[in-house]
Amino acid sequence: MKADDALDRLLSGNRRYAGGHAERPHQTGERRSEVTAGQQPFAAVLGCSDSRVPPEVILDQGIGDLFVVRTAGHVVDDAALGSLEYAVEHLGVELILVLAHTDCGAVAATVRGGSVDGHVSRVVDAILPAVDRARGQDGDLRHAAVICNAEMVAQILSDSEPVLARHVAEGRLAVVPALYDLATGRVSVIA
Repeated sequence: MKADDALDRLLSGNRRYAGGHAERPHQTGERRSEVTAGQQPFAAVLGCSDSRVPPEVILDQGIGDLFVVRTAGHVVDDAALGSLEYAVEHLGVELILVLAHTDCGAVAATVRGGSVDGHVSRVVDAILPAVDRARGQDGDLRHAAVICNAEMVAQILSDSEPVLARHVAEGRLAVVPALYDLATGRVSVIA
């Protein structure tokens, strides 16, 4: 499926979900049987691990529709990047949706600053450039940092050599940042 069509399908699904009319497609035993032979997702989603933001639910998709990678703050490490490269190279995905959300705890922790223990510091370190970029903007710093983080991650993916950057350059991949509003349930593309 072409990137524009995939994005339209995701946004249509979100409109159904946010409007209280989710169809919950492809969630039957028959669908489960269909996908045992292999997967053909029409899009990939890099989202946050936050339990309030399950991509298949908020985008009203089902089994086998999405290739989902989730990390705190939707940060990109080698495992996440390799997973997305697999979706593009081997599954033919032409859209990666970078799905940020309002009130992201990982971004809020980075904005607060201070020390963090263990490997959480890697998450904070990855988000810090987005917080620094957001500091000069008007409005709420946390919200601006969420937007900047989504844009930054989308750019990192688009520039990632050799696989993703090549597909973007050849017009075979779109990487689109988007924002999920926890209060309204709506997803909007970040322009």
